[in-house]
Amino acid sequence: MSIFEQGLGRSGVNHVALTPLSFIERTASVYPDYPAVVHGAIRRTWADTYRRCRQLASALTARGVRRGDTVAVMLPNIPAMLEAHFAVPMTGAVLNTLNVRLDAEAIAFMLQHGEAKVLIADREFHQVIHDALGMLDHPPLVIDVDDPEYGEGAPVSALDYEAVLAEGAPDYAWQWPEDEWQAISLNYTSGTTGNPKGVVYHHRGAFLNAMGNQMTWAMGNHPVYLWTLPMFHCNGWCYPWTVTALAGVHVCLRRVDPQKILTLIHDEQVTHLCGAPIVLNALVNMPDAEKAAIDHPVNAMVAGAAPPAKVIGAVEDMGIRVTHVYGLTEVYGPVTVCAWHDRWDALPLDERARIKSRQGVRYPTLEGVMVADPATLAPVPCDGDTIGEIFMRGNTVMKGYLKNPSATAESFAGGWFHTGDLGVCHPDGYVEIRDRLKDIIISGGENISTIEVEGVLYRHPAVLEAAVVARPDEKWGETPCAFITLKAGQHDVSDTQIMHFCREHLAGFKVPRTVVFTELPKTSTGKIQKYVLRDMARAL
Repeated sequence: MSIFEQGLGRSGVNHVALTPLSFIERTASVYPDYPAVVHGAIRRTWADTYRRCRQLASALTARGVRRGDTVAVMLPNIPAMLEAHFAVPMTGAVLNTLNVRLDAEAIAFMLQHGEAKVLIADREFHQVIHDALGMLDHPPLVIDVDDPEYGEGAPVSALDYEAVLAEGAPDYAWQWPEDEWQAISLNYTSGTTGNPKGVVYHHRGAFLNAMGNQMTWAMGNHPVYLWTLPMFHCNGWCYPWTVTALAGVHVCLRRVDPQKILTLIHDEQVTHLCGAPIVLNALVNMPDAEKAAIDHPVNAMVAGAAPPAKVIGAVEDMGIRVTHVYGLTEVYGPVTVCAWHDRWDALPLDERARIKSRQGVRYPTLEGVMVADPATLAPVPCDGDTIGEIFMRGNTVMKGYLKNPSATAESFAGGWFHTGDLGVCHPDGYVEIRDRLKDIIISGGENISTIEVEGVLYRHPAVLEAAVVARPDEKWGETPCAFITLKAGQHDVSDTQIMHFCREHLAGFKVPRTVVFTELPKTSTGKIQKYVLRDMARAL
């Protein structure tokens, strides 16, 4: 035994489980009167917000929520959503943020699979929630959120959020996790099949990625953060916890509206925002007089397909500095960044955009990223040309897929997380995605499974064969493009009819925006050649 191990054991004095819950306790103690939340007429301090979180945690506990239970939320970016990110894990329970764009069938699957005990839902989604609950044999307890900034929709429950919150104790002694490996949240991803997979996060990973955001973006103390990124997506890339740790201001936004974004940037002096490139594109296309409202430096973090050079140039002219990141639901959101070098500032716009489009290098809080052969895991040469799969490992990789040990084992084979994305490694070590191994389409920041869309197309009585690939789109980054071979005698079917059929069975963002009737190219063994279809889609 080493001399450094003799009598120097781990105890409660020198080892405490890492959890982002500690952030709000500290911030409320150090900066109780600083602004925490802005939402229309609502202005709350950190003391107010911490008290409300403890009250909600207390009320949920009184209603039977215990460690390991699931509390689902169907909420836009409103104060209740932020409060849930602290209140639910304060009870020892696991937060499941539901994608508000999904249909009732998908929501019902998630509620059942995740065994949600409670569902907190906004009135805007009353119809889809009503339909989803009707598909369940044992629906969860439902709490209705009536957001004053919305004022529409029907109640989803007789239980009112504010009334339930008022039941709780403001001094509730919340549970510090016994083990930082304890689950903190559950996020569903479409993956590569129709059925979503439940990605489980732990307290340690949430803590570290929240800190990684600050280290990577150098946000500083008291940032003013505008919620253009959905908090349901990878727990808002862990920014509910990051901004809280920095005693910043959460500026809420129910839905992405470019005029509202510009107004809030000006009125609230917003310093940071995140989202898909579509958000920046929407701002660029606003009238010059509106864009002139940005009179101070603003930082924007984007993920997904990098904005084209024209958009990056226009955004920079508005006074917005763009940072490009990359990640997946399985790694808590962004974990690589195109870390910028000062010498690149002097380059022409097109060259700067080309560099900025790279997925970059790992966060300081991720232990490893490599591009390697998918079969052997041997790293490919860093020549910017040899393609391999992107692999990751470290403390900000998920615990695994809920109730799916085979998928977890496959994803972790060889001691690395298999992203399913194909890329190259440049001589400077920067990674760049070139294609997607599993054909996932990323549209407006949302993942779309081509297999799921193809499954619906094959249900159409006129469709003989179908294949779906990504088609580049200036607004959304990518949209689904369907190539279809019709059955004999069915050539009167139109693209509009196909889209209408899909809309009856899929969430709106998953519906193909382009439909092409053609013979599908195949290999000698009958396998559809999607790379040929991708080239065709790009040429349309």
